[in-house]
Amino acid sequence: MVLCPVIRKLVGKRVVLASASPRRQEILNSAGLRFEVVPSRFKETLDKAAFSTPYEYALETAKQKALEVANRMNKKDFRSPDVVIGADTIVSVDGQILEKPADKQHAYSMLSRLNGKEHSVFTGVAIVLCSTKDKQLETEVFEFYEETKVKFSDLSEELLWEYIHSGEPMDKAGGYGIQSLGGMLVEYVHGDFLNVVGFPLNHFCKKLVELYYPPSKDAIHHVKHDSVPSVETFEVLSDEESGSSNSTQQNVTSMLKGESAFSCGDPGSLRKKEVAQHVSGEPMANCSENVENQAPFPTILIELLDGFKASKAMFVACKLKVFDLLKGKDILKAKDVAAHINASVCGIERLLDACTALELLNKTNEGYSNTELANKFLVSDSEYSLHGFIIHANDYVWQFFTHLESAVKEGTNQNHQIFEKKAQNLFQDTFYHSRETKLRFMNAMHCIIKVTARDVATAFDLSGFRSACDLGGCTGALAHVLVQEYPDLHVTVFELPDVIENISCFQPLGQGSSRITFTPGDFFKDNIPKADLYILSRILHDWSDDKIDILLSKISDTCKPGSGLLLAEMVLDKKRRHGRSAWLQSLNMLVQTEGKERSCFEYRCLLERHGFRNVQIVQTGNWLDAILCTKC
Repeated sequence: MVLCPVIRKLVGKRVVLASASPRRQEILNSAGLRFEVVPSRFKETLDKAAFSTPYEYALETAKQKALEVANRMNKKDFRSPDVVIGADTIVSVDGQILEKPADKQHAYSMLSRLNGKEHSVFTGVAIVLCSTKDKQLETEVFEFYEETKVKFSDLSEELLWEYIHSGEPMDKAGGYGIQSLGGMLVEYVHGDFLNVVGFPLNHFCKKLVELYYPPSKDAIHHVKHDSVPSVETFEVLSDEESGSSNSTQQNVTSMLKGESAFSCGDPGSLRKKEVAQHVSGEPMANCSENVENQAPFPTILIELLDGFKASKAMFVACKLKVFDLLKGKDILKAKDVAAHINASVCGIERLLDACTALELLNKTNEGYSNTELANKFLVSDSEYSLHGFIIHANDYVWQFFTHLESAVKEGTNQNHQIFEKKAQNLFQDTFYHSRETKLRFMNAMHCIIKVTARDVATAFDLSGFRSACDLGGCTGALAHVLVQEYPDLHVTVFELPDVIENISCFQPLGQGSSRITFTPGDFFKDNIPKADLYILSRILHDWSDDKIDILLSKISDTCKPGSGLLLAEMVLDKKRRHGRSAWLQSLNMLVQTEGKERSCFEYRCLLERHGFRNVQIVQTGNWLDAILCTKC
């Protein structure tokens, strides 16, 4: 699984990492990049005083590391590298560059300077593209740097020396490793956490996009229509999307409807001397010439204001089985849909039109039909249907969010508001208090795992494990994907007895079913089965810190050294482009459960506290992220 599709561009190329840092190797491996490791022999003796800023020093060092490896490999190897990646991480405080300490006293001097203060961590990265001409190496260097702000707490000398005696500071820039014991010294991090670990993966992926998806002439579309002014639209096309003219057609359609960049409601689209015209050529009288002085229209706020209406429209359409009725290629008029589901024609027509506006339905003169998205995810019996989760959101989650204000003020879940009593047992008193709610909840969880399982199962190479135990694995949807991906793996699903009693209607009889075992038990109370790999998928976020400590302690005590722990959770990340779901899910945990969502840093600290090391986190781009660590 890769974090950025552009990394696939490097498949088949000889990619070399000019660094022996195991942390950089782990980060790039987690992104799905395949590369060789050839440590650079460049002696880091550049005069720091010759550089006006710390990042310039890091950039030059990274470049020289990469070029040294590129030149050496070109001379000694039959095949020169295609891409060489160099990196250098430094810590800067009060304008002084701190690299790796020479000895314990030097480490103490460094850490004392950082104690109680904010400092900067810079990583310079050089991407060297190599080619040969007449057996001569030609290189093209692309550079960037990332800065992250880190603040140490006020630490005692005893704590500093205890950390130094652990041996961890000796090979770390600035004398600490944030991903390990050094994380205990840190009060906060502002910026890319992985940059502090040693490599800014997010910025690296963006730089690859710039290199491998440059703007092309085909990406500029000139649109003309009689008296409508010519406009240019730009879009970066992926390999799969290149050649598509849908966006251009939509621009033309929008312009003819008066919804283009010339609409009065589009902020910043007009300037003082720009006048939009109707197709007739007459100026539009309702637009002020002094648009620059007008307040921009708050489009994003209007979308948020309407957000709950859009959700409820989809919920109701699912509950009425509208998408089931229109599945496949069926096209029906509003009156026919109304007749099938025994509803008013006027009400159904408005609902269908709203779903069309939400791009869940298509509308023509013949009637309404499902979009491809609806056929794949909203039809109740489709392979990757989210119908069960949507019904759960409508019938259950929706109620809780009506009490969000109380949850925010009280800082606790609102089960007492919904069930008129305080939940003693989260699942038995809420999700499982009747067979109907139990099946609804199981169906919701089954839907989520179906659409996320493959990304979670393939985020890391798990082929080294022979047995796995999915604690709280519900219907076994993840287990089925795991045994398909790893032919030598046997999976035990450890679940509550009354859940196992109801799994028959969820179980496919596909390949590998014989390697899945369902074992009844309560992971808080009962002994958990032995396994090489333990899995917690959407488990930790539900529970309080005390219960999580109990569960992780049981797993840690049961694990042998080298055993693995795989988590599937939403990871909070302020820089994540599509991270809004995780932050909203964090609110969801507030109103419903005892738990919370966590950041990368919080998960690392939590797992390391229970004896797990080599914590790797992959943001899959799907609903759930994946975290893998090993018992030391």
